[in-house]
Amino acid sequence: MAPACSLPQAAEVTQETNDKMQLVPMIAQIERNLEQKPEKVSADTGYFSETNVTDESVKDVDLYVATGRDKHSGVEGTISDPPPPDASPKEAMRHKLRTADGRAVYKMRKAIVEPVFGQIKEQRGFRRFSLRGKQNVRREWRLVCTVSNLLKLFRAGWVLEMA
Repeated sequence: MAPACSLPQAAEVTQETNDKMQLVPMIAQIERNLEQKPEKVSADTGYFSETNVTDESVKDVDLYVATGRDKHSGVEGTISDPPPPDASPKEAMRHKLRTADGRAVYKMRKAIVEPVFGQIKEQRGFRRFSLRGKQNVRREWRLVCTVSNLLKLFRAGWVLEMA
């Protein structure tokens, strides 16, 4: 039985070696939290699989999922042509990420997502879990995320208003 009032779910901790199995459930969780699907989603190469980008549940989401690591020295140029009609989902995504729009959307990850992990590691000094066991690790991670979010609100001048 679901609670009458539920809080949005926090990021989950998994024991998976990569994030391939997390993309579709994460998008579903965003939809539950916000009561609407996200318009765009960008994710690093750990989330890419042809199954993920062709899943029926994400057909209305504009996905930008890296298909592999870019070499800094040999970055390919921007393209504007459509992908070939017989392109595989991986080739189509690689092509999409090489367009001007694709580069712009994916580039935002460096400003939105990645700094959070850097701040948690460097400013908070959080480099490993203190607790053991999956449930305890989940609780510890949620506490770390809560502290990070509260500090951002505090530094932005947010003040708790009493009812």
